[in-house]
Order: sequence, then structure tokens, then C-alpha cells
Amino acid sequence: MFEKALLIYNGSAGQAETGEQLAILTRTLAPVIGELTLLQTKEQGDAERYCKERAEAVDLLLILGGDGTVHECVNGLAQLAHPPVVGILPGGTCNDFSRSLRMPQQLQQAAEAVVAGQTLTVDIGRMNERHFSNFYGIGLITDTSENINPELKGMIGKLSYFFSALQQVRAAESFAYRMETDDGMVEGEAVMILVANGGFLGTNELPGADQRLTDGLLDIFIIREAGLPLLLEVLGQKTSKQWDPEASSIDYRLSSRVAIHTEQPKRADTDGEVYMETPAELEVLPGRLTFIVGEETK
Repeated sequence: MFEKALLIYNGSAGQAETGEQLAILTRTLAPVIGELTLLQTKEQGDAERYCKERAEAVDLLLILGGDGTVHECVNGLAQLAHPPVVGILPGGTCNDFSRSLRMPQQLQQAAEAVVAGQTLTVDIGRMNERHFSNFYGIGLITDTSENINPELKGMIGKLSYFFSALQQVRAAESFAYRMETDDGMVEGEAVMILVANGGFLGTNELPGADQRLTDGLLDIFIIREAGLPLLLEVLGQKTSKQWDPEASSIDYRLSSRVAIHTEQPKRADTDGEVYMETPAELEVLPGRLTFIVGEETK
């Protein structure tokens, strides 16, 4: 039973759809929440501000929205001394971090998972003075994110990411980088660098570490031009069990911290939001936030 809960929902969604979603949630959550406050976002930054100003006064923070809304909330919550338990109710296109938490992707079932109340304290990433829950990436991943057709995304959801990725692969340009990790310095050329805390990208499960949310480490994927066919295999939903990092054209490593420098500033995609550039100092914050989870979570 939660005495007080705050539900932040994305105000950019259609009113009719949002009304139906809120009806489902309030009906399902009422038995386990004494007082539920609803806050609608109206512009970028609202969700982060709501979390900073009001989250410490509740036992449970619920986020109804996609990865962008989750990203804002995490940046507000990570600055708090006593953040509440967080429940993500998937309301976006990919909902990648909620997938990492094994939350059901149907709203009714996700609400039921909140009622069940199973929690997991997980790692959060920090990049310079900002935070991320799922990933930080430069190169091809940023080009893909910036070239997604909004109308196409609205009509066919996650498939728009695949179409955009395929278009960008044809024009992928390599860039020089220098990276410092726990194992020392590495440098070279790549078409994409992905630093992951979560386990999904564009609804597809990433290969790599089994305990990535709780291991105190970041998963680093350095993809050179020769690794692009494998990247498309990952986007094509090959399972992580079919990937052997020792025999891969993708350079994979684990580290608690990552410093990335490029010859020219590279725009970075962070949890699907593009607003930062290299250079970047990244680190993992072990056990920083506690989330509601669905089935057994890695």
C-alpha cells in the first residue's frame, strides 16, 4: 500500500487516448494508493521540474509516457536525496527502459505490476552533469534519431526506427575517437559508439552483460564499418544468446566510467533525446534509483 503517489503523464498525447489510459490506471491503482495526484506535462522540462519539486513528498512516482518522459524524470529524481519508488507505465513508441525492467507493455498489465509491487534498485548513468537510464550514443545512432520521419513514427511505431537506420547505414561516415575506460586508453575510427545501461534499443534486446542493470558497469559497443551488418542483425531481433563478443566485428567492453573525445564535436543521442555533444565524461551510479519491475529482471 502506498500512502501518496504522483502520476506524471505526457500532455502531448491525444486527449481521448489519455483519458482512456487514466481511467484504466485509476481503476486499477485505487486499491493500493491512498492519495494519487495527477500532473500533466505541457512543455519540455516539466517532468524534470515536477520530480525535483514534488517527488520527495510521495512514496511512489508513476510515469506515463515514453523514453523521453522517463529521461526527464530520471534527471529530476537522480538529484534527490530521498527519491521515491518509480513505476514506468509505457506510453511511448519504444519504451526501451521499461522493457529493461521487464514491465508489461500493455497498460492494464503494467498497472497490475505496480499493484504487485515487486521492486529492484538499479544503476543510473551520468554524463557530464546530466543523467541517463538507458543509453548514450554518438555517430550512426544520432543520425538515425535525427532523421526519423515523425509522421512515419506515429503511424507504424518502432518500424520507423528500422527504416531510418537502414537509410542512414548507406551514408554512415566514420569518425576518429579517443576513449578512456577502466582498462586504459583506446582510440581509432568508428561509425557508432553506444554506451548502454539498459538492455533494449528500438524495442530490440541488446547483446552483452546479463546483469546490466545492477552490475555497476556500463556496456560499451564500438561499431566500425565492418560491424554494420551485425548491427542490422541486432536491429532484426537476433537474440543476445546468438552473439559471441569474442568473435565479433563489434568491439565490446565493460567499464564503470568512460571518457569520450572526438576530433570534432559529435551530437549525442541520450535515451532518444539529442541535445548534448562530445566530449563527454560518463560514469555509472550504482543502485541510484528503485523501480517497480515486472517478471524476473536482469
